[in-house]
Amino acid sequence: MPKTILVTGGAGFIGSHLCRRLLGDDNEVICVDNFYTGDKKNIADLLGEKNFELIRHDITLPLYVEVDQIYNLACPASPVHYQLDPVQTTKTSVHGAINMLGLAKRTKSKILQASTSEIYGDPTVSPQSESYVGNVNCIGPRACYDEGKRCAETLFFDYYRQHKLDIRVIRIFNTYGPNMRPDDGRVVSNFIVQALKNQDITIYGDGSQTRSFQYIDDLIDGMVKMMNNESGFVGPVNIGNPGEFTIKQLAEMVLGMIPESKSRIVYVDLPADDPRQRRPDIALAKEKLNWEPKISLEVGLGKTIDYFREIIF
Repeated sequence: MPKTILVTGGAGFIGSHLCRRLLGDDNEVICVDNFYTGDKKNIADLLGEKNFELIRHDITLPLYVEVDQIYNLACPASPVHYQLDPVQTTKTSVHGAINMLGLAKRTKSKILQASTSEIYGDPTVSPQSESYVGNVNCIGPRACYDEGKRCAETLFFDYYRQHKLDIRVIRIFNTYGPNMRPDDGRVVSNFIVQALKNQDITIYGDGSQTRSFQYIDDLIDGMVKMMNNESGFVGPVNIGNPGEFTIKQLAEMVLGMIPESKSRIVYVDLPADDPRQRRPDIALAKEKLNWEPKISLEVGLGKTIDYFREIIF
């Protein structure tokens, strides 16, 4: 049965793909975004759809709509953007969660929180399972995002326990794909844009730090499965690709896939609190959601490079 679904941050990288998927499943979608990092271009093709509505709104303020489900994605996710206004970043995570949870309580709707692998901080264990409580510097330059998301998870589970709210919490690991901003500041988009523009590819530190890279289509599939599971499982659950690559390996792979590039790899100082290792344990997602990623890094990078070629040239 079609549902009315609210997507906060719906004009952003992940949100725009989610809106498109939900419309494809014959739902009515209300997309909310304040366009701090979101972009109307990401959803321009949806504006004429009869089941799609766009509202310009900041979720640090209350929102009054009638919905069946809420996907709470609103928050800048790149260090470049969330550190520009760290106070507002924390407000978006905390005040935004309170407002969306209040809306879910009033409308008796399901609500999914898009949390993050950043809640694990600079982990001392690998891979990271949902039982790991993290290693986060609460006063560091990344804390506005890390601690904001951790507090949002706290609020979700307190509303679940106190008000019996129908919540879902996912922890998203590094995700990439079309609709990323060229100035996103995250490693995949940085390397691709630099290679296409024949600029130096900048690696922070010595490039031995590792990440796990998930293509956007795999993430969207996991999000929708989590929202619609009726087993009583509320999370948190890791949604990520457990394939682990060093940053140097990623740079070399990108250069190999853009053979005309004249870029060279250069090394710069590692930012404060940059995690040395990030890799999800997805056993819980496999067990509870029958979900695991299907798209390899090479295939996903190819699609993402094609996207950036088109928007840059």
